Order: sequence, then structure tokens, then C-alpha cells
Amino acid sequence: MKNIGLKLVSLALAAGVWWVVSAPHREPVIERRFAAPLSIVGTPREFVITTPVPDTVSVRLRGRASDMSAVSSQTLDVPVDVSWIQQSGDVTITMHPQAVHKPPDIEVVAIDPNKLRFHVDVLRQRAVAIRPFLIGQPPQGYIIGDPTTSPDRALVSGPGSQIMKMSEVSTERINMTGRTATFVQNAAVVSDTPLVRVVAPVTTQVTVPVIAEAVPVPAPAATDTTETTDTKEKPPK
Repeated sequence: MKNIGLKLVSLALAAGVWWVVSAPHREPVIERRFAAPLSIVGTPREFVITTPVPDTVSVRLRGRASDMSAVSSQTLDVPVDVSWIQQSGDVTITMHPQAVHKPPDIEVVAIDPNKLRFHVDVLRQRAVAIRPFLIGQPPQGYIIGDPTTSPDRALVSGPGSQIMKMSEVSTERINMTGRTATFVQNAAVVSDTPLVRVVAPVTTQVTVPVIAEAVPVPAPAATDTTETTDTKEKPPK
């Protein structure tokens, strides 16, 4: 009886160990879709991407329910290496499941879309004129002269196809409302094209002449200087 009891205890312990060890294999396997962040890495310094690139791609993952419960968009990443680019033009990249950074024990079933398309242009620099950006008007009776900037040119950097078409950049807004005298103001130099940045100068000194209009002086009223004489005959004495 003593041996039978030990055998039963051993059998129970073995069953318990088997139950614990085999638990993951008995757990259901599920699939879910996630929006995984997409990042472009390794862009060569002499090139710039000029067309929109999606912020995320849809990935379908498979794994045990307990493992999938810990997965979120924050635990995923899809880096795309473009360090191999050597010339401008259209680029198409096929993204494979191995490209997805994910938690262990999770399988990538599919990426949608699995192709990434964008355009690459050569990065160029050019010096262009700086134009003061004036808004508003001075009070009645005052006019704005020709504004000047010092320095009057800026070095800009951006896609060659856009840079070669640029002739000027502007300053930040300079408000003319209520101005009654010439003034000098430091203003930031800005680009209104997202892919073009101002390299230097960061600011420029703007001089805006404000001149009082000349008030016309009315002409003096005309006076009659004609001499009148009495044409009547005087009576004889």
C-alpha cells in the first residue's frame, strides 16, 4: 500500500508538471491587425524625399492570446533603410515581414501595403532676395515708402527642382497699422515652402519709410483789381 501511495503521489506530480508545461500549447492562437509606425532611416545627406510617406502601415500579427495582449502600436516599429540611394528619381521599396520590429514569439503574417513609393530629389542651396512682408496700412495721411532689408539676401536649402524656381523668401509679418514714422525692426526670415529651409541669415533688419502725405496748399482767392471810373459828366459851374 505504501508503494501504491507513493506511485499515486508521483503520478499526480507528473500530471501537474505536464499541465503547467503544456499550458502555452493549449492556449488559443489569435490574429490581430495593428497600425505600426513607419520610419525612414539613413537618408543620405545630399538627398531629400519630396513626396508624402505614410506615418504607419497595417501589420497582421499572429500569436498566443497572452502574448498578443501585450502588443500595441507602441511596441511595434517598421524602419525602412534608404542609405543605399545614390540618385534622384522615383523609389519603390518592398517591405518584408522581417522588417517589422516586434515582441518575441509574435509572427508577422502580412504588411499592408507592402510596397512603399516616394520621390527623391537632390538637395541644393541658393542665394535669393529677402522681401519684407508688410500687412495693414498706416493712418490716413501717411504712405509707405520702399522698405529695405540688411542683409538683403538669404541662403536657402531644399530640393533642387524647387530651389531653382525660387527668386525670394519673405520676412515674418510686419504690422503697419498705426505707423506714422519711419521705423527699423528685426524680423525673422522664413520660407513658405515646407521642404525649403533658410540656412542664413536667421533674421534681417528691415527699414520701412512712413511718410506724411503733402497737403495741397489752396491757391489764394482772385481779387478784382480793375479801376472803375465815373463816366458821368460833371455839371458846369
